[in-house]
Amino acid sequence: MPPFLRALALCALVAGCSAQPQPPPEPEAEAVTEANGAGEFISAPVETVPKPYDVRTGTDWPEAALADGSAAISCELDYASAGDGEALTSLAFLNVADALKPCQEVGLVRLRYQGKINAGFTALVERVAAIADRMEIGKRVLDIDSTGGQVEDAIKAGDAIGASGWTIWVRDGASCHSACVLILGAGDVRMISGPVGIHRIIRMSSTATSRAQLNEELQAVYGRVKEYLARNGVAVAVADMMMAVPNRNLRLLTAEELLEYGLDGTNPAQDDLDRLQLMRKCGEDFVRRRDSFQRNFDRQCKAPERELEELNECGLALREEYGFPDATCPDDSPMSEFDAVRSAFFQRSAPVPAEPADERRGHESASAEAAAARSGSSGSP
Repeated sequence: MPPFLRALALCALVAGCSAQPQPPPEPEAEAVTEANGAGEFISAPVETVPKPYDVRTGTDWPEAALADGSAAISCELDYASAGDGEALTSLAFLNVADALKPCQEVGLVRLRYQGKINAGFTALVERVAAIADRMEIGKRVLDIDSTGGQVEDAIKAGDAIGASGWTIWVRDGASCHSACVLILGAGDVRMISGPVGIHRIIRMSSTATSRAQLNEELQAVYGRVKEYLARNGVAVAVADMMMAVPNRNLRLLTAEELLEYGLDGTNPAQDDLDRLQLMRKCGEDFVRRRDSFQRNFDRQCKAPERELEELNECGLALREEYGFPDATCPDDSPMSEFDAVRSAFFQRSAPVPAEPADERRGHESASAEAAAARSGSSGSP
């Protein structure tokens, strides 16, 4: 199988549970490890701020920068062959637009992020999603490696991710700890190979002098965390588990727990929404076949010992049994990313037909905005 197909199972479930689980038994000794520094999962005081600028419109983006983190943009999922892509050192409109332009033809972008969850990370995902929308790049993968950060920033970033269609990938050699778990919960699909860990939130500005006072301060924060988890289809029991783990330690979640609590695979809340939308768009028969494929894919193809290439081959063979890719809704069919990448490959090898003027203007809109911004003729609307 060509290298560019090896990693594409990451988005295989994007087109598309849950009784509340009981708190898990006490973890075994090997499930607890030290946190990577005190206070990685931190709650900061909530301050009233002006209404943020909407980066989805206009080009006169306010200044923002990554702090305690680095980002790169790639149009490939096979990082072993293609690497992590080009470093994204500026979050200005022109820089983000230029970084994503090569991904427009393939229709897929992988955002690699290593670092803390903070305001810079929130700005990063908002801006990459905004340009991906303008360029009609529908397949988006957040390739994350983070030890955590601020809970309030994690919730803001997670809401932005949940509204813009991302697959979250914790690959081999990466980890997702504390506040990063909230980012994991926001993805339409979550693919996990590295360790995922949780622990208590602490408030660096706390004035508590007793456990009762500290608990009172934290209850408001945990209330917001529970609301966030619930709207993203993650069991609120995860928040309760956090309370029992000292901040200096990590409670590593097992593969079974990740599935049980809704942190691995397809996001159940997004899956419900997708099913309703697909029912209207593609019909009941399409949704039934898709659901059957999904159940059998999880049962037959997903196994801890399977290599990624084997997972791909299993899924591609299985989907044919259910009539996919569907002639009426090919882009919504399971594992449609394979078809998109193949189509882009063959298009690069064949003459490009002339586009109708209206379609051409639509495809070039983001590039035109970037050009206008360079010349100084366009600002915020």
